[in-house]
Amino acid sequence: MTVRFSRRDTLLRTAAVAAAGLIPGAAIPGLAAPLRTPSRSLEIDAVLQARVDAADVPGVVAMAATEQSVIYQGAFGARSMGAAARMWVDTVFSIASMTKLLTSVAALQLVERDKLKLDEPAARIDPTLGSPQVLDGFDPHGTPQLRAARKPITLRNLLTHTSGLSYQLWDTNVVRYGKASRNDTALPRAPLMFDPDTRWAYGGSLDRVGRLVEIISGQSLDRYFRDHILGPLGMYDTAFSLTEKQRGRQASLHLRKADGTLAPQPLVRRTEPKVISGGGGIYSTAPDYLTLLQALLNGGALAGKSILRPQTVALMSTNQIGNLDAGVLKTTNPALSDNVDFFPGVRLRWGLGDMINIDPVPDGRRAGSLTWAGLYNTYYWIDPASRITGVIMMQILPFADQRALNVYRLFERGIYRAHRAA
Repeated sequence: MTVRFSRRDTLLRTAAVAAAGLIPGAAIPGLAAPLRTPSRSLEIDAVLQARVDAADVPGVVAMAATEQSVIYQGAFGARSMGAAARMWVDTVFSIASMTKLLTSVAALQLVERDKLKLDEPAARIDPTLGSPQVLDGFDPHGTPQLRAARKPITLRNLLTHTSGLSYQLWDTNVVRYGKASRNDTALPRAPLMFDPDTRWAYGGSLDRVGRLVEIISGQSLDRYFRDHILGPLGMYDTAFSLTEKQRGRQASLHLRKADGTLAPQPLVRRTEPKVISGGGGIYSTAPDYLTLLQALLNGGALAGKSILRPQTVALMSTNQIGNLDAGVLKTTNPALSDNVDFFPGVRLRWGLGDMINIDPVPDGRRAGSLTWAGLYNTYYWIDPASRITGVIMMQILPFADQRALNVYRLFERGIYRAHRAA
């Protein structure tokens, strides 16, 4: 095992040097093939480096691939602004809600094994999901008015964020309920904001999916991930807790100040997490996460290892919420998140784990692409029509930071220009 990791680190560091333009057009054995149009690759390098030089972001790692080969990789800037430690392709990031895709894959593996069912009441597995209460408004004194939900919560609801669970960060009703219920222990801690299947709201649904996986599998979620997803795909840098070696490659979080500048935050040495969450909390690297994305782009398998059946991956990629609007969020805490609308004017829906753009994105991904993100401005997409997937990682708050999003957009457009020119 030590040999494998040592060789992998060497390959990745060589890749970072090549991607930074110090070895133009280099192919990295066993890891990547260069873009067939090296000038386009250098254009992407220049764009990303320019955003770092302008201090829009302190550092960034970006990668893109087809099903079988990496077509772009770049690492620019520093892991912490003002520090000497530079970004490498194997830099470790906190990817927050990008954990949710792993949790979705885990649940769907159990659906394939007939251990979980998409449309049965989830309370049959986790009784805490039984008899849900729905917030039906507030009386004139501000007291929450609750009623029984008209439908049970299903796994499909949880995977598609149509369960009624909603995050405080993007829902004023959750904020108001939290204040009103703070001193009333008789009120449920987290009622539904609406009846299942009637609306879409981004929330803690995948935390509950993670618990379903644990109950059915008899394993903790981190162990399940290792045994059934991370291990088979060789994603050795993806974990809920870091080794000392991985911690030495970790990027620091940066906060966007009112004047637009960034303030690096000291790395906090996290102990073993007390709670493993299906909704967030995992660390990863761009190469690791791209491996997962490539497997899904390839119908659930990569390098002879299968994590899902092709028909299951196709189901993940299909709109599961009908005409319900998805993906647009209004912040309740601008320090943690800007308003979220990644694709203004584009119709957005949800599959079994990802947001789906119903319309094509100008100069970028085609209709039917899958995407989501992590709180600290890490992003991914899977474009089945173009057979391209990509990931970009930064460590900045607030989420949906406009300068970070601009870097993401420039990267995506560069990848598609290179692809169309090839």
